[in-house]
Amino acid sequence: MFGCAPGVVRTRVGYSGGTKRCPSYYDLGDHTETTDIEFDPQQTSYEALLGMFWRNHDCTARCSRQYMSAIFYHDEEQKALAERTMKEQASRQTKNITTKILPAGEFTEAEDYHQKYLLQKHGALLSSLDIEPGDDLIKSHVAARLNGYVGGYGKLQDFDAEWERLGLNNQMAEYVRNIIRTQRR
Repeated sequence: MFGCAPGVVRTRVGYSGGTKRCPSYYDLGDHTETTDIEFDPQQTSYEALLGMFWRNHDCTARCSRQYMSAIFYHDEEQKALAERTMKEQASRQTKNITTKILPAGEFTEAEDYHQKYLLQKHGALLSSLDIEPGDDLIKSHVAARLNGYVGGYGKLQDFDAEWERLGLNNQMAEYVRNIIRTQRR
């Protein structure tokens, strides 16, 4: 979802909020699966990203620690914004919100196969962009944007406005357009 947000520079999937050293998907300990988002404050705001968070998931679902709904903040300003938006969201809900607001702490990157996993299902697209799993995929702004679009989180008109800047050719752009058309949320 965040990969399509304007101003998002990089997203990484990983684990946070726990005490286990070196967590992994199969040995997570008390960590939670999460996404670390780097954004350009000249193009978007933390508050706008929080809005996307609240709109795009069920904040009332009860889940295990591994999959719980959480906002990990990095400073007091982020904490205050997260708490304020949670109160606003609570006024729109009939059930209690289960989302936790917690200090970010240490973030451990997840294994390569978890990074941009929606995009990784489209190997031909990755291949034509010459993006390899690993650091290239994790650090790629293009991969972050395309992961959101192929996951059904972006609008066709937004994609059409930026596909050339992403370095796609006509064939790749049409491939992504077809995905967007068939996966509208």
